[in-house]
Amino acid sequence: MCTLTFIPTSNKGFILTSNRDEAPGRKTLPPKIYYENNTGLLFPKDELAGGTWIGVSDKKRLVCLLNGGFTAHERKDEYRMSRGIIVTHLLTVDDAVSEVKKYDFEGIEPFTIVMVDWSHHLRIFELVWDETDIHFSEKPLAPQIWSSSLLYTEKMKQKREQWFSGFLFENLRPTSEKILHFHKTAGEGNTESDVIMDRGFVKTKSITQVVKNDEVTMRYEDLEKEAVFKESFSA
Repeated sequence: MCTLTFIPTSNKGFILTSNRDEAPGRKTLPPKIYYENNTGLLFPKDELAGGTWIGVSDKKRLVCLLNGGFTAHERKDEYRMSRGIIVTHLLTVDDAVSEVKKYDFEGIEPFTIVMVDWSHHLRIFELVWDETDIHFSEKPLAPQIWSSSLLYTEKMKQKREQWFSGFLFENLRPTSEKILHFHKTAGEGNTESDVIMDRGFVKTKSITQVVKNDEVTMRYEDLEKEAVFKESFSA
């Protein structure tokens, strides 16, 4: 939920990898296929809230959520609904772009959503809710990295962008394995800001990688249990 990279590999292919930073005791169910609103979905489920931070659907769409908007915010005691519910909602609607423009985000904690759509041709969108305004735009089909504003300062984000640029310079056509290696090892030995982080009350609990070629493959690695789950999905 807190560090995300996207690398396009073809006209309709890409590799998207997400490190989830969360409280150690928060339980997550590994990815499986669910059906909601007559739509097939593949996602790992947050056991507490019932939603997810990353998923794909047979609408030929991927949605991934990060905590926070552009900058860190002060969390309220209560919010109207979990942000994870938005992920599954955007995965099931017919036209997610139109849905974003009319959706009521009031009373929801700030977040950033990255949405990839390949229903016609490959497109990637960024949605930022800063608790006041909606910022929604289409992004270029180029390698990109995002880090949660709730956990990482601008200086930390810039360092991560430099690590990612260095990785791409050395790997012009990176494989999914090399990208996973980056998500596990990038940094300077600082558990506060490295891509695998551990601050005690929050740590990197899992890495989810989605590879889209002729089909979608989701690889979920539970770092605490040292377990890997893989699931394929036609989308």
